[in-house]
Amino acid sequence: PVGVYPIRKALQIAEEQELDLVEISPNAVPPVCKVIDYKKFLFEQKKRMKAFKANAQKVVLKEIRFGPQTDEHDYQFKLKHAKQFLREGAKLKAYVMFKGRAIIYKEKRKKYRLRLCVDTTA
Repeated sequence: PVGVYPIRKALQIAEEQELDLVEISPNAVPPVCKVIDYKKFLFEQKKRMKAFKANAQKVVLKEIRFGPQTDEHDYQFKLKHAKQFLREGAKLKAYVMFKGRAIIYKEKRKKYRLRLCVDTTA
């Protein structure tokens, strides 16, 4: 039966039907409850969430790595791949790897990243 009932009456109705009183919308005034099988409710909710996640678009993260001594040809090659990844809708992460004493070229890190940003937007 549909309507507004006190809690005791709603629990009594649920008990008579051998079902559970499940709170659907606690923030509503008055709170919305249903007399249903709780395990079935959980199963359907889980099923809905699974379908929602399946329809959600997954974010792909592609990485491009530069060395401090990357040549122009290598840079152009990586730039071409970066543009392709962005066209496909992936996110791009670019970083400069330093090994050993190459850390003295720290200023090239910013240079490569800025250049990549400018070249991919152009």
